[in-house]
Amino acid sequence: MNKIRNIGISAHIDSGKTTLTERILFYTGRIDSIHEVRGKDGVGAKMDSMDLEREKGITIQSAATHCVWGDHQINIIDTPGHVDFTIEVERALRVLDGAILVLCSVSGVQSQSITVDRQMKRYDVPRLAFINKLDRAGADPWRVIEQLRSKLRHNCAAVQMPIGLEGEHRGLVDLIHERAFYFEGAHGEKLVQKEIPTELMKEAADRRRALIEIVSEVDDDLAERFVNDEPITPTELEAAIRRATIALRFTPVFMGSAFKNKGVQLLLNGVCSFLPCPTDVSNYALDQNKKEEKVAITGSPTGPFVALAFKLEEGRFGQLTYLRIYEGTIRRGENLLNVVTGKKVKVPRLVKMHADDMEDIQSAHAGEIVAMFGIECSSGDTFTDGSVRYTMTSMTVPEPVMSLAIAVSSKDASAQFSKALNRFQKEDPTFRVKLDPESGQTLISGMGELHLDIYVERMKREYKVEATVGKPQVNFREAISTRADFNYLHKKQSGGQGQYGRVEGYIEPLPEDSEVKFEFKNMLVGQAIPNSYIPSIEKGFIEACNSGSLIGHPVEGIRIVLTDGAAHAVDSSELAFKLAALYAFRQCYPAADPVILEPVMLVEIKAPTEFQGPVVGDINRRKGMIVNSEQEGDDAVITCHIPLNNMFGYSTSLRSMTQGKGEFTMEYYKHLGVSAEVQRQLETSHKKGSDDKK
Repeated sequence: MNKIRNIGISAHIDSGKTTLTERILFYTGRIDSIHEVRGKDGVGAKMDSMDLEREKGITIQSAATHCVWGDHQINIIDTPGHVDFTIEVERALRVLDGAILVLCSVSGVQSQSITVDRQMKRYDVPRLAFINKLDRAGADPWRVIEQLRSKLRHNCAAVQMPIGLEGEHRGLVDLIHERAFYFEGAHGEKLVQKEIPTELMKEAADRRRALIEIVSEVDDDLAERFVNDEPITPTELEAAIRRATIALRFTPVFMGSAFKNKGVQLLLNGVCSFLPCPTDVSNYALDQNKKEEKVAITGSPTGPFVALAFKLEEGRFGQLTYLRIYEGTIRRGENLLNVVTGKKVKVPRLVKMHADDMEDIQSAHAGEIVAMFGIECSSGDTFTDGSVRYTMTSMTVPEPVMSLAIAVSSKDASAQFSKALNRFQKEDPTFRVKLDPESGQTLISGMGELHLDIYVERMKREYKVEATVGKPQVNFREAISTRADFNYLHKKQSGGQGQYGRVEGYIEPLPEDSEVKFEFKNMLVGQAIPNSYIPSIEKGFIEACNSGSLIGHPVEGIRIVLTDGAAHAVDSSELAFKLAALYAFRQCYPAADPVILEPVMLVEIKAPTEFQGPVVGDINRRKGMIVNSEQEGDDAVITCHIPLNNMFGYSTSLRSMTQGKGEFTMEYYKHLGVSAEVQRQLETSHKKGSDDKK
């Protein structure tokens, strides 16, 4: 067990994650030759197995592989850098024990680096940082380390030092063992160890002392030796760095250039030395037999079998389910219990993944990442051997921020169309499909334009379905800003049993930092309304909140408190109280000063300084708010909040403003209130649309 490492490689777009994974596979002997990401040679990187990934030069789906380095087995998941595919990073980090945060030595810490770092913190994943692209003009690893400290609040220090930068980058100095390493051979596969060059001796000694000082601040054993001025051996320093990294108190920083084949072998040594094995990490499950009591999982291969299905793929031969095994052993042909559905399933085929290649195996034990074939389940389901009923805590799934109306061009393709939509929804929890009750159109929702474009393109390629797509729509929300009381009597008499239900109470906004978006509180004293009707009242309010009266979008951030009511011995029913709640909400909603909320994006724009004026002017035109602006070499980096509704077509206008030199990334920030003018426009167009349908 202590020779297994489960790691993820995460970073901002274009930091070189897939290139780094390609080199790791080459040096560990998993692939015989190196291919580049954009697939110019017609092959493309091993981990980008989709045609779309090779064409666009981006990673869309996380891909799993495994390799052996020395006597260690390393399971790797290469994740996308683009924020639209954030769920792929989220679910990979949920099941991994450690991670490599890749940073570009020129661009440093960028917006998406901050996002993946936040995801790593959410799941308490220990990490190494790898500063890539030291061969590029403008490379400055020391500036990136400063950004790691200031922007990401990492307690970090370099464990290596470059020998030359940019075109002069020749090798690295290992500060722990005080040796210089050079990477020779056609692909840098020969690791040559030498003495540290004389001109770098003093700097290397200073940087090693700084490393020891920073680690000793978070490790008591090393601090004692450091304070007493005792000599510190490489073995002692390595052990202290490992302890501090696993305890999430320190981040060792490695360097190199994956594209130029420098530094990757030393990074692999670092993965084996500093990142945790499955038993170094605490994992917990919830015991369903004991009201979801928290249970620590030992990680032993001999314990009861517990595994989490964290990713699904619909292949040519059925569903492929990726499993992280937390305890016990799984064997082909065995029966497993899906704790979530309560169904027993048999494991027909067990495989280890190498990107899109599968290698059949007979068994796998705790700490491993494998895949099962031909088993129906959902992402986030827990499997056990039936002796325990544990469930693993599931991952965080962000809400979609954008929708598109989509329709098939020909009637014959509708079966394939629904097949594609069902598959994509099952694979990706951030991709949603619903029918617009007013227009009858099919709406697909996702994390951004690129996210939805990729699915429309995949539909065309994989299912031969030509789809027409409407104008993107933003997922607005409604909210209330003040408290309003309700007192509604629903009474209907039409021969036979009537309907009777009275509800009284108030609605009020939830606090801004509230984790829930809807809260129902029963504050009834006595038996004015029998308890059996309370769930129906809650159901009525939930239904009412699904569609606010301003523009028909869901209402969130609301607390509904029931204080009084009345029931009739004969005429009261569940339906009567559900309708009473529904109409009570509609009656008091206008009095609560409802507002429309729109998704606001955190946008980071990088463009040459000479174009800063037009870029800032354009941000103001799009009603954006600048939160930070800084200089990076010849570039200006502007961070701002812009409503998503004003961001359509931005990439084209940024290119034309900056002669093609500007680039931007955006991610969801939060829903904020729109201006009074925009609210008026939205209400008018909603009213007009409703009138037209009538």
